[in-house]
Amino acid sequence: MEAVEQINLIGLKDEKPQPAQKIWKHKHILDLDDFTSEEIDLVMQTTEAMHEILSRPIKKVPTLRGKTVVTLFYEASTRTRSSFELAAKNLSADISNLTVSSSSVTKGESLIDTLETMEALGADIVVMRHPYSGAPNLASKHVKASIINAGDGWHAHPTQALLDMYTMLKHKNSIKNLKVTIIGDIIHSRVAHSNIWSLTKMGADVTICGPSTLLPKGMDNPQPYFPKVNVTTDIDKAIKDADVVMGLRLQLERQQSGLLPSIREYSRLYQITEERLSKADKGVIVMHPGPVNEDVEIASTVAHGDKSVINEQVTNGVAVRMALFYLLAGGSRNE
Repeated sequence: MEAVEQINLIGLKDEKPQPAQKIWKHKHILDLDDFTSEEIDLVMQTTEAMHEILSRPIKKVPTLRGKTVVTLFYEASTRTRSSFELAAKNLSADISNLTVSSSSVTKGESLIDTLETMEALGADIVVMRHPYSGAPNLASKHVKASIINAGDGWHAHPTQALLDMYTMLKHKNSIKNLKVTIIGDIIHSRVAHSNIWSLTKMGADVTICGPSTLLPKGMDNPQPYFPKVNVTTDIDKAIKDADVVMGLRLQLERQQSGLLPSIREYSRLYQITEERLSKADKGVIVMHPGPVNEDVEIASTVAHGDKSVINEQVTNGVAVRMALFYLLAGGSRNE
């Protein structure tokens, strides 16, 4: 792992490598709004080192031997939870998976009580998914272990955004000036929120598109706290000349709550199709955080076509999460 200790930052002119410990200052990973561009670059470079490990016949290194990682998921998950588990095992960490449905949570145990129990059992890092926005932030104030937000309510999903960026870099080399279009239920999407923070910070030109009932208000005007993005309800305008087109999963409850007239109507107006992609850049890639509702958000021919990198996103997620485990366990902190 010596290659990770001295890292040249992507896109920076300083030719002298900087030690990772001088750049990385995080104890927790709650969202990406408090990440600097240098820290995001560091994650990308460290991920590249982890990606090389995953290409070896034996995909395991002793980097986190003696560390304990606990996964605490209050919501069902396949991709994210499995990705974190594989990442921890590849770094030789001990891992404990807490199944909330069969734990003391069902008897009324509070989140803080559960976390304190995990810490008493030796947890160094807790990977947490929770249905309520802000739950990981609350957890970080009550335990000494590092907290990684694996998705909280409508708020954030920072590791998904980082693996999305790494996937883009594997195809596009640079994020600066990249035209990225995100289509779907933006207002309720933690994936979209974290992607907006990270992509705009690294200089991408981000457009969000969807029905007006599923778009946040005011994002196209200068904001004191939120990054500026382009907002449109016109999918053809949003896709025109795009380098990256990302679809978001549409939840059935959006129709039931009256935000959409019907799933069929949404698909007619906002499905990512071959015809619509013809207006994008010739080298466009298509992304989706999964699971995909085929022929709803994305036509099945697109989801399985040569422009799709959806399966790559899943693979890259393991390398990104290995990188974050490494940085949390070994990086110096000012907190």
